[in-house]
Amino acid sequence: MAVEDLRQSPMMGHMLDALENGEDIGHYGRLVFAMIGRHFVDNEELVGLLTQDHDAGEQEIKALVQQVQEKGYSPPKREKILEYQGQQDFPICPNPDDPDACNPYQELQFPDEVYESIQEYQEKRQNS
Repeated sequence: MAVEDLRQSPMMGHMLDALENGEDIGHYGRLVFAMIGRHFVDNEELVGLLTQDHDAGEQEIKALVQQVQEKGYSPPKREKILEYQGQQDFPICPNPDDPDACNPYQELQFPDEVYESIQEYQEKRQNS
């Protein structure tokens, strides 16, 4: 999997374009990008992509990527992305009024283990 796969998501394409232009995608933009991007590129490439955002230093980016990896964060749902977006200036979701926009689970094909992890979490929640 690669960066080209990420571009299947208009939201991720929007963030990739912003990063390529050296724009600040905000803390939550970087977090969302890392939570999704880690399933498509290796950590080194992910750090490289995110350090194009000159508002965050390389050490900060490396720490974020490491945290996301170690905690095994699943890609956020649309609702969470919109919640994050409300806490910063950069529009993570370029078209928030479209109910089908910015849903990574509809826009991208993740590795099977992502779906299995979500299923296990849902089952544990139901049994609590």
